[in-house]
Amino acid sequence: MNSYMIGIDIGTTSTKAVLFEKNGMVIAKASEEYPLLTPVPDSAVQNPDEILSAVIHTVKAVMSESGILPEQVLFASFSSAMHSLIAMDASGLPLTPCITWADNRSNVWARKLKEELNGHEIYRRTGTPIHPMSPLSKLIWLKNDQKSIFDQAAKFISIREYVTLRLFNQYVVDHSIASATGLFNLQQLDWDQEALEIAGITPEQLSQLVPTTHVLTGLDPHYAKEMGLSPSTPFVVGASDGVLSNLGVGAIHPGEVAATIGTSGAIRTVVDKPVTDVKGRTFCYALTENHWVVGGPVNNGGMIFRWVRDEMAASEVETAKRLGISSYDVLTRIAERVAPGADGLLFHPYLSGERAPLWNPDAKGSFFGLTLQHKKEHMIRAVLEGVIFNLYTVLLAMKEQMGQPSRILATGGFARSPLWRQMMADIFDQEVVVPESFESSCLGAVVLGLYATGHADSLEVVSSMVGTTHAHSPNQDQVDIYQELLPIFIRISRKLTEEYEDLAKFQRKYISTTS
Repeated sequence: MNSYMIGIDIGTTSTKAVLFEKNGMVIAKASEEYPLLTPVPDSAVQNPDEILSAVIHTVKAVMSESGILPEQVLFASFSSAMHSLIAMDASGLPLTPCITWADNRSNVWARKLKEELNGHEIYRRTGTPIHPMSPLSKLIWLKNDQKSIFDQAAKFISIREYVTLRLFNQYVVDHSIASATGLFNLQQLDWDQEALEIAGITPEQLSQLVPTTHVLTGLDPHYAKEMGLSPSTPFVVGASDGVLSNLGVGAIHPGEVAATIGTSGAIRTVVDKPVTDVKGRTFCYALTENHWVVGGPVNNGGMIFRWVRDEMAASEVETAKRLGISSYDVLTRIAERVAPGADGLLFHPYLSGERAPLWNPDAKGSFFGLTLQHKKEHMIRAVLEGVIFNLYTVLLAMKEQMGQPSRILATGGFARSPLWRQMMADIFDQEVVVPESFESSCLGAVVLGLYATGHADSLEVVSSMVGTTHAHSPNQDQVDIYQELLPIFIRISRKLTEEYEDLAKFQRKYISTTS
């Protein structure tokens, strides 16, 4: 009877649950959004209990929709966003909200870590680039700028650890989430002593390290009832959304690159042992002890399209409601009216600073090239193109290490848009293959779960579960247009470093006193 699996993806702006049959067929899926709060400049935080509720509600929804019995669930398995940090007191209550990867308040301390505190060598051992996204940088900021909270904290955990603490009353962290903290030694599979000393914490203030295949049992009966599961349902601790996205699209062989745009975005490839970049441009995170994912993350992915929807498209949102369709579909149809290149309008999508390729938390978004001829539809298309332009510049850095990719497999929320998929093929100048199932992190989670529970001999089982795909070949006329614009796009961001820094100082000084 146990023939169903649940993949749970705890993302930055929503949690998704997908119920799969053992062959990979999707039976039911649900999602629930929650806000990313910015109460002060450079902050990006969330209520961890809202995220816990989203996990419970989405699992309950797929169980209700499918009508299956709790005993028919083989296991549930987690995927989760990286780099979050919650300070917990001795009684297991949060002292802080969930501080997300997009929070840049540790900017000053990240720079000090990089320039004065042996940050590059720590990166080479831990695989997490030195940046405010990193929990290591956040801990140094808390220790110095939020000392009363830091001193009260008994534990420092991620949002996935918060969820499993509530569900199982255990502090555990998998190697994948740990490898994205800046505190985890990739070769030793243990906490890095120098990183801990700089952060001012001990191993006892962190969760117990476990492999990504670790199985949690003893689900709290109260939460089991709320979710429609049995208290005996096993949960696989799982891994980060990035590495599981690679697994979920089948990009687990040398030369295969996964390009993901969800809330944020990334370019990633799988290697068989930890690898870091002498220039510090790429990350290296664990999938299993024999699979490591190397790549570059961008802050600004689908969250930029969401910003356009929320701040620039009130009338289009109303139109979508009347028609009973997605507001994003309305916006992409508007963008389709405009020729590739948006008539020379470029958009730099750095509304949340930027990780790869700039690694500059002070970077700011901008439209460049505006004229009286440009209309809203040009701006919408420029935004979509800007997100892909930026992701492509990450791939350029990776090519120095891995050479030309053999395949590009794309996934994430953006993959629902044929326009955005074709845009990627044209800007990357390479065929882009997109699985029909866009929830690659959830599929990756259940593939890992099958392996963890002994129902699959290897991760290769994913090849029979991905299903059909869409392939987009580059249109040469459009490639030529983008090849003209790309160097301009890159040069602008490189030339504005000083201006980004000065504007960031101005915003910290004045926005904080007027908001």
